[in-house]
Amino acid sequence: MTLPSRLQRFRQRGGVFVAAQFVLIGLVALRGRKRKSVGILQKAAGLSLMALGGAIVASGGRSLGRNLSALPEPLDGAQLVTTGLYGHIRHPIYSGLLVLGVGWGVLRGSPGALGWTAALATLFHFKASREETALLARFPEYAAYRKRTKRFVPGVV
Repeated sequence: MTLPSRLQRFRQRGGVFVAAQFVLIGLVALRGRKRKSVGILQKAAGLSLMALGGAIVASGGRSLGRNLSALPEPLDGAQLVTTGLYGHIRHPIYSGLLVLGVGWGVLRGSPGALGWTAALATLFHFKASREETALLARFPEYAAYRKRTKRFVPGVV
C-alpha cells in the first residue's frame, strides 16, 4: 500500500480525531507550566487524580487487549468488549485521559492545562460519537450495551 493510500485510509478511519487528540494532549502538557505556587493539598489532589487517570487508562487498555486502537473505527476482526471498566462506561480510556489532564492542571496550578483538557473533552465527545456509530454498524448488540452504560462517567454522562 502506498503512502498516499495509507494516509487516505487513516483519514477515512477517523485519523483526524487521532491527530487532533495528540495535539490537544501536547497542549495540555505544555500549558502545564507552573503558573502559581500550589499548596501541598493541591499537589496531593493533582497527583491523586493523575494516578487515578493513569490507572483508568491502563485498565481500559488491558481490557481491550488486541482490540486497542487510537482510531475511532474498530479494527478488522475486533470483538466487542463489555467487561472490566467497559461494564460501567463505554469509553474509559478517554475518561482516564481527561482525569489525567485535570490532575496535571491541578498539580501545576495551570488554568491553561485545564482549558485544553476541556477542549480535549469536547473532542472526545465527537470522537466517541463517531466510534459509537461504527460500533453500532459492526455489533448489533452495541445498542443494548449503550443503553445500560454511560459514555464517560458511571451514573452521570
